[in-house]
Amino acid sequence: MSKKSKHTSALSEQKGVSDPEMTNISSIKNIRNKRRSQPSAEDLISGILKGDVTALSRAITLIESTSSTHLEKANAIIKGCLPYANKSIRIGITGVPGVGKSTFIEAFGNHLTQLNKKVAVLAVDPSSSLTKGSILGDKTRMETLVKNTNAFIRPSASGDSLGGVARKTRETIILCEAAGFDTIIIETVGVGQSETAVHSMVDFFLLLKLAGAGDELQGIKRGIIEMADTIAINKADGDNLKQAKLAKVEFNRALHLYPNKDSNWQPKVTLCSALENEGIDSIWELILEYVNTTSTNGYFENKRQEQNKFWLLQTIEERLKSDFFKQAKIKEALKNQMVLIEAGETTPFAAADYLLSLS
Repeated sequence: MSKKSKHTSALSEQKGVSDPEMTNISSIKNIRNKRRSQPSAEDLISGILKGDVTALSRAITLIESTSSTHLEKANAIIKGCLPYANKSIRIGITGVPGVGKSTFIEAFGNHLTQLNKKVAVLAVDPSSSLTKGSILGDKTRMETLVKNTNAFIRPSASGDSLGGVARKTRETIILCEAAGFDTIIIETVGVGQSETAVHSMVDFFLLLKLAGAGDELQGIKRGIIEMADTIAINKADGDNLKQAKLAKVEFNRALHLYPNKDSNWQPKVTLCSALENEGIDSIWELILEYVNTTSTNGYFENKRQEQNKFWLLQTIEERLKSDFFKQAKIKEALKNQMVLIEAGETTPFAAADYLLSLS
């Protein structure tokens, strides 16, 4: 009887190392000082361009910071990395919770690394509206991909951002591209109807669906179908295979009811099983076919230019909003207007007009 290989959890890769009896105090001090030191923007840019994932991670943390003291340094890093960006295929992946996004991305990412691709996964976790916290457990769920030297997984909290992405996902893409990652995968929070933000920053939008879960009609009704370049029905294995094939027929019929896309690409419906690693290669072939088609007719480049214009306007709106609420007089006046609203002495609209008149 053959021995079963012992499964190793990503939470426990190896046994802990006990502390030696003699400890070099000066070495500990040097390590602590090195961790506390803040590398310059130039150092981080240099590290990113060399493919140093530690420098990449620190830079992403910096640009995600809401502190005004980090803004100048973060902008310098983005500016330094920008000339080396725009050389990847950006793929957005969404689907309802439970559709198997993390399992699919792990299988998909491993397949791409076997093709000598460098894959960056930007996994966005929903933030609690009450505690503002987020689990950020994607590295734990992608146990094999996280150990792949050609893969980089960065979980981020969505915070108060809408559209299924984190606040600085767009800038993170630029940094990952500069670090040499030629395939960027963005896993959204999967909220169903508010994925427009991720659609505006990727080249290819993949929608994962389930069969036999009451998902077919809901999927057809949602506007997200209009954004999808391919629909992949996941978990098409075992007893669920027959239902998955029926769902494929229904989705194909539904897609023909939608108007033709500007890209001249006809969205496809395919089956896959991330658990059984089946149909993963076909999805990558569809993505390559899409890129070839849209690159040939000029849509690929035009879409990226339109996305850049969109993010210009989004950045202006975000900066104006941030600067507005940072003003001391606005903070004080806002408190007073809140009191007046609670007392019924003013309306939200009148209060907003008053506050805007102060800026």
